[in-house]
Amino acid sequence: MSYLGVGVSPGNVAGATMKLNDRKVRLTELILRCSVCALALISAILVATDTQVKEVFTIQKKAKYTDMKALVLLVVVNGIAAAYSLVHGVRCVVGLMKGSVLFSKPLAWAIFSGDQAVAYLTVASVGAATQSAAFAKLGEPELQWMKICTMYGKFCNQVGEGIATALLASIGMVMISCISAFGLFRLYGGNKARQNSLW
Repeated sequence: MSYLGVGVSPGNVAGATMKLNDRKVRLTELILRCSVCALALISAILVATDTQVKEVFTIQKKAKYTDMKALVLLVVVNGIAAAYSLVHGVRCVVGLMKGSVLFSKPLAWAIFSGDQAVAYLTVASVGAATQSAAFAKLGEPELQWMKICTMYGKFCNQVGEGIATALLASIGMVMISCISAFGLFRLYGGNKARQNSLW
């Protein structure tokens, strides 16, 4: 309230609080998108550049990520997640600079759907790569699959680092999809409250 009680109304205070909260949410989204972009890119680079050559009875065998289709999926999905997060990070920066709030329902639905799709893709690719890595590390005696990581230790360690980084990126994408869901459904909640107040 002002000194004389003039110029400040409860509506203005509530509006200022909403703008402050909205700015915090958008800043959190920007930080998460930048983090996901960096983590996904690091994961893709770690896995894609990982190779190790072993000599077995004068025959050279080279391990690379393309030997396991789950790792190829991980690299592709992390590349998509990094590019997607970069584009939306730019959108967040522009929104913060302009101070605009997302009021378009079709755009909110598009962002929500995209975030959900990328979140599901990252979680699925991490799950598939983790299962393949477990087979490489532990083997499968019933199927006579040997432990690959006993031969290619450096390769397995770097893949493990890439999978751990991808896991962090997928957690970030899940958090971003929650924020976009909040932004989308808030558009519907505000209209419902206004309609109820008219009655």
